[in-house]
Amino acid sequence: MGVKGFVEGGIASVVAGGSTHPLDLIKVRMQLQGETQVPNPAVQSLRPALAFHTAAPSSAIHVPKPARVGPISIGVRIAQAEGVVALFSGVSATVLRQTLYSTTRMGLYDILKQKWTDPETHTMPLGRKIGAGLIAGAIGAAVGNPADVAMVRMQADGRLPLAQRRNYTSVIDAITRMSRQEGITSLWRGSSLTVNRAMLVTASQLASYDQFKEMILEKEVMKDGLGTHVAASFAAGFVAAVASNPVDVIKTRVMNMKVEAGEKPPYTGALDCAIKTVRAEGPMALYKGFIPTISRQGPFTVVLFVTLEQVRKLMKDF
Repeated sequence: MGVKGFVEGGIASVVAGGSTHPLDLIKVRMQLQGETQVPNPAVQSLRPALAFHTAAPSSAIHVPKPARVGPISIGVRIAQAEGVVALFSGVSATVLRQTLYSTTRMGLYDILKQKWTDPETHTMPLGRKIGAGLIAGAIGAAVGNPADVAMVRMQADGRLPLAQRRNYTSVIDAITRMSRQEGITSLWRGSSLTVNRAMLVTASQLASYDQFKEMILEKEVMKDGLGTHVAASFAAGFVAAVASNPVDVIKTRVMNMKVEAGEKPPYTGALDCAIKTVRAEGPMALYKGFIPTISRQGPFTVVLFVTLEQVRKLMKDF
């Protein structure tokens, strides 16, 4: 389908990303809960010692971990403290990210799908679907990483004290200031994580959607229509959320870390971030934000594929 596949995928992705942005913002805030670089000087100066030196004397000061807050409470707090509009912080970065990342991955997946589909049976084995998703996701993530970094920072800015906020006015302002203040390479900070996550999401999301849709139609559970599209896409969203959440947590923290000139960064890389997170907060910290992740991934995937199917119908004659 060539360019047509990119256009269809891009339109569907922008619609899905924009409409579910508040859920994504809540997910990011939840993933940053309990992070060792909490913007609270009193706690920040003590928590690393408690987290990493298990042989500390019994007389060490005990600082209780802050209670974890659920997605609804976080959403309400954001609206109360920052205003309802704050739920759409970074939406310009989301639109740019979907335009770059999702347009690329959707278009490439469609091209590979056309090339690898058996011309006689008109089907593609699950292994090939997964392979197509891995390739498309990796390339899409590399293209969209600058917008992804900007989006994470804009979404997380409201949790910082006023003096420490970056206060980006738009995605262009974020990318420009990051390039000037931290170097052009900062736009690809966490890119290995972004690529890994995108490979997992694209392979699980697109491949499983096609697989679930084929199964529903083959078993004649439903006809090819809205019901089939919603059922297959929600199932695909759940699979994608389970597969990608651990990488997503680490990606969020690496991208959001503040690196001051001449100072050692909080994390030296993805592995270091993962180890510190697990040591300080336990293995289940890698599934922080899972409820908003599935709450966002489900609707996002439903809107994405339902919109995609409708756009395909509208553009079938082009």
